[in-house]
Formats: sequence, C-alpha cells, structure tokens
Amino acid sequence: MTTQRTFPARTEARAEPGLGLRRLALTGAAIALGSAVAQAQQVPPAVQLDELVVEGPAATAVPPAFAGGQVATGARLGLLGNADTLKSPFNVTSYTDEFIRNQQAPTLSDALILDPSVRSSHPSGGIVESFNIRGFPVGEGNSGEIAFDGVFGVAPNYKVFTDYAERIEVLKGPSAALTGIAPNGGIGGVINIVPKRAEADLTRVGTEFASKAYGGATFDVARRYGAGREFGARVNGSLRGGDTAIDGQHNVTGIGSLALDYQGERFRSWVYALTQRDSWDAPSRPYRMSAGIPVPKAPNGARNMIQPWETSQVDDTSALIKNEYDLTDNVTLFANAGGSRSRVNRFFANSPLPTILNLRGDTTQAPQYFDLTIDRRTYDAGFRARFDTGFIKHALTFQTSYYHEDTDRALTVGRAFASNIYAPAVTAPQFATRAPRIRLSDSDLTSIALADTLSVLDERVALTLGLRRQSVESTNYSTINGAVTSSYDESATTPLVGLVLRPHENVSLYANYVEGLSRGDIAPNTASNAGETFAPYRTKQYEAGVKVQYGSFGATLAGFQITKPSGELNGNLFVIGGEQRVRGLEFNVYGEVASGLRLLGGLALLDGTLTKTAVALNRGNDPIGVPSTQFNLGAEWDVPWLKGLTLTGALIYTGKQYIDAANTQSLPDWARVDVGARYATEIAGRKTTFRASVQNVTAEKYWSSVASFGTFYLGAPRTYRLSMSVDL
Repeated sequence: MTTQRTFPARTEARAEPGLGLRRLALTGAAIALGSAVAQAQQVPPAVQLDELVVEGPAATAVPPAFAGGQVATGARLGLLGNADTLKSPFNVTSYTDEFIRNQQAPTLSDALILDPSVRSSHPSGGIVESFNIRGFPVGEGNSGEIAFDGVFGVAPNYKVFTDYAERIEVLKGPSAALTGIAPNGGIGGVINIVPKRAEADLTRVGTEFASKAYGGATFDVARRYGAGREFGARVNGSLRGGDTAIDGQHNVTGIGSLALDYQGERFRSWVYALTQRDSWDAPSRPYRMSAGIPVPKAPNGARNMIQPWETSQVDDTSALIKNEYDLTDNVTLFANAGGSRSRVNRFFANSPLPTILNLRGDTTQAPQYFDLTIDRRTYDAGFRARFDTGFIKHALTFQTSYYHEDTDRALTVGRAFASNIYAPAVTAPQFATRAPRIRLSDSDLTSIALADTLSVLDERVALTLGLRRQSVESTNYSTINGAVTSSYDESATTPLVGLVLRPHENVSLYANYVEGLSRGDIAPNTASNAGETFAPYRTKQYEAGVKVQYGSFGATLAGFQITKPSGELNGNLFVIGGEQRVRGLEFNVYGEVASGLRLLGGLALLDGTLTKTAVALNRGNDPIGVPSTQFNLGAEWDVPWLKGLTLTGALIYTGKQYIDAANTQSLPDWARVDVGARYATEIAGRKTTFRASVQNVTAEKYWSSVASFGTFYLGAPRTYRLSMSVDL
C-alpha cells in the first residue's frame, strides 16, 4: 500500500515555532532563513510550479488531521509505522501542530494537558519534564525516553519543546515489542515527537508574552526546491526569557531546529538537527514529606522555596538522519542513525530536596552542585514488505537496533538551611565547590524485531503478531574511585499480539496483549543501598476497546490491566519485592460535535493495587501517585456573529494521590479551570492570529502530582499568556 504526498508551489500551512540559535543549527539556520526570505520576496505570486507527487510507504507520511484539526487521523506504532486510528490495535492519540499553537504550549507537558491518561509529574517552572501514563512513570528523572521520529536517543534529555514538533503522539501502554526498551525504564506508554518538515512553503513569525514579565519571539520558514520540488528545507526556532509567574524565578530559553529532506522516486532521506539552551534562576523543585506528618495545605502556586542564587543550565544538541529506498514497489529498505549530547550545570536544592517538617510548613533543604553530561548514539535498520498469501494480505517489518549511552557526573553538597512553604526565606548566597566529572554509568541496548500484520476482507479483520529479542548491558561506577559498583547483562523476548475487527467502516473493535521490558530501578538517595541498580524486569498488559468515528466526531473506550514488578524501601534497604497492578477504563472524545464546536479530552478511571509487597502491611494498598480518577475536557466554540473569534475553555481534575506505600500520607484531589480566546484575521493581506489564555483562572492552590519515589509538586499559579503570529 502506498500513500501520495503532494508538494504544491504555495499553500496555507500549519506550523509555528521559534529561534534560539546556537552551535549546531547556527550556520544552516541563518543561511536557510536568508535564502527563504529572499525567495519569498522575489518570486511573483502568479508563479505556479509543477506539482510533485511522491508515492511511498504509508509509514513515512504524516497522517492528516481529523475534523477540527486538533488530533490526527492516525499515528506511529513503533516499527509498524503509521496506522489509521480505526485500524490500530492500541489506544494512541496524535496531537497536531495546530492544536499545540492554539494551546500556546511551549513544552511537551503543556501540549499534553488535555490527555486524560497522562499527568505531568514535575512542577511548573522546573527544569525536567516527566509523566505518568496509565498510572506508571515515563521519563522520571529525565526525558531520555521521549522518542524523536520513532527513535530513542535523539530528543533532548530533560525538557522537550514544541518548536520542532509537527505531531506529539502518545501510545498508551507497554510497547517493548514495538519500540524497544525505553532507555529510562518507562512502561506506561511512549511519547513520540514527529519533527516538522517542509511539507509546504511557509514563512511565519510570532511574538508572545506571559506573566509576570516573560516574553519571546518565534520564526518558522519552510521551502521546497528543485524542478519537481523534491528538495525541502525547514528552519525554526525561538528566543524566550524573563521573569515567570513564580516568585523570584527567571528563565531564558533559546531553540534552533533545521530539517532537510529529499523526496525522490524511490529514494527518500531526512536530516534533522536541533539545539537548545534552557537557563534558570531559582527553578522549581519537588518536595518531600517527613514520615508520620500529614501533608499541609498547598501554598499559592507562585510561592518559590528556591533561592534566587540557585541556578540551572541545560544544553542539548541532537541530530538524526533517516533513509528509505524502495527496492521494489512492495519492499522498502530503511536505515537511520542519530544521537545527542546533554550537558547539565546546576546548583540548587537536591540533597536534601525541600523537606516539609510539620503542618506549619517549615522546611529544610540543601543545594547541590551537579555537573552532568549524557552522550547517546542510536542506529537502526531493516525492511518493510507487503505481499499476499492467497486471500491474506501481509505487512511485514524487520528491524535491528542499537542504542548506547554514556553518563559522566560530578556533584558536591552545600549547606542546609531552613525555610517555610507559606513564607519562603531568602538566605545568604552559597557558592558551589566544583569537582571534575567522573564516569557514572554506560549502557548498551540491542534488539532484533519482527512483526507481521495479516489482514483479510479489505482490512476489516487484521491480526498483528510480533516479537522482539532485547538485550540490556549496563555498568555503574563509583563516583569516588571509578570502580564498578554494579552491572548486568540480560536478554528477554517480548511478544506482541493485536487484533482489530471492523464490523462497520466507522466502528473498530480491538484487543492486544503486549509485554514491556524495562531496566531495573535505582535505589533512591534515602536508601542504605543508594545508587544500586536492579536487573531488568517484565510488565504485561491486556487491553480491549472500541473506537467510533461518526462524521466529524470520534470516541474511544478502552479497558486495560498492567502488572509491573515494583521496588520499595524495606526499612532502609531498597528492594524489588513487590508487584503493582493497575486496571483502568479510558474514555476519549475528539473532533467537532456540531458546526463550530469542538471537544477534546476524556476520563480515565484507575484502580491501582500493590498486589505484592516487601512490607506485608502495604499489600492491597494504592500505589504511590495513582489517582482513581483523571478527567480532562477542553472545548472550543467559534463565535457565529464574529468571524474569526474562537472562545476556549478546559477543566482538569485529578483525584486523591498517596505519596507513600503505607497510604498514610496523601494529596487531596484538585480541579483547575483554564479559559482563553483567539482571533484569526488578515492584516495587510497577511494571515494573523491573536491568542490569549488564563491558566488556573481561579488561582486554585493545589499539590498537583506525585513521582514514584514519593516526591510531590506544587500546582501551577494563575498564568496569563498572550501571543500573535503572522504568515508572511
């Protein structure tokens, strides 16, 4: 099966990121921008070049948007490539660039705010993004397992910005057979960034502002070249900075991204490069709670326990090259190579984290100097083939992959000081004692995978079978003398079975069984065996559901069960002695329910249980950070009596969450309301869009989420956002 891609001479496009050029993207971005602007000024509007129609496997094309433009009609399923929503045996959502821009979402966590299965598990104003999907952590501690165009090891390690994202795809549930083991051990799902490419000519600039005094500028330029428009270039980026809505906090972020591609008759190639710097004064940090003390009421979200002299700077550079060659009309070879480097320099509260001591909100904390580098390389290759055996159609994929990661680190601890969550104290500045970096760990992940989708009756019945043989080698070193402290070399075979039945063109019944493989936990700093790494372990998921698309509106109902070995403190010792099970129901809605009225969001009901525990009294308790209810619903209404005006609103609710396995300490449930508006018009013949929003419009005070080790986070304060974009 092939898909057609048409590159018109000029079309109205959907995209909008920004600029913050540094090292890797500096020269290429500047040349591309100058060339594109010059061409835009010189080419008369009447010039119409011939169209190029490229036919290639559906796995390479970006699925079009569904009605309403907020989500796509399909998404990537790892090595299986793109699949239409109704033909996928998984619950997967792909958020479009149009939705991201209308949300004014600069980061990945901002863009996923309406997904009921996803919760951000790091604070607003922090340096790291991590998530809980279906009650399990993904990217906790770092974002190294966010995929970039289906590949691990390329996306920035700590925080992913939306400037370079054409789609943000969320595949729910374990997926080792589809994507390979996640580098950081997440099993709740996979988040994939589909990078922006030069699908159509575009010149867009923008400006933005957020409270208190945070502003920035963005640009996005795309062009296609050549007699048949087979060459494409897209460059975008942003520069943002100022005082945020959180007290004493200052941030400057620069981003640059470049995408080049060639679309030939049989050969296709893409090259991506991106660079970003994220610098903070007084970045937000998570909290810990002293044992036996109830969690006090949350302070105003603008309160900041971090001192103005505490800082963080994270630099990321990444590159990826992807190639495809159609050996025949039905056989495509592919080979990809990429990598990234992250450098972290920070001196802020970490050892210990801000720890609440009593109901008055008194705290203690100490800064820690942290110098970290992470180098990653990734390679994969294989083939996709389509063929028939009698009346059965096959879509076969073979893939082999290799991932390598090196981590070096230096750290020193400063002096502890006291404060209070309701009335933070400003203390005398401390200065870091800098030490040389020492090798911390290295790991190699290798795999071989084979999957086949067998379909009959015009794809009304489809069965997907797959296997991945995964090997994990990892070594950890002493930061004192460089000696090996732990290592393992393990292999496992993880299966995949997925079934889709489509009794009607607009109705799909699906089921799957899939196993996940993840690297073992690392004992936390509070354990007597702090830093110990445990061997990999398996997770298992059973899922079934129904998907319906009625005209311009769609809905999904899914039920699932995931079981995962769990780690916990047994006294002062961290051990893998238990099992966590989450059963859940997910209900998702999307699209236009009526002309000019769009809905996006849904409900997730989670039943989490500690089915096996090292501490007998904890058996049967709720897992840390798994609420019983998550509800998200966003609405957009095009005002009929004023063309171009759209009003928006969202309700976000999260149920009660425990921060300890004994279920003696908890965060209360919370709800937040966001409102906004946008106005699309033309000024001097140029498409111009104004956007405005207020997050947490009622200024609710709430603890937002919990990480798996029991650290928890303060909810976002009331925040105003304004932006304007112009298509030149």
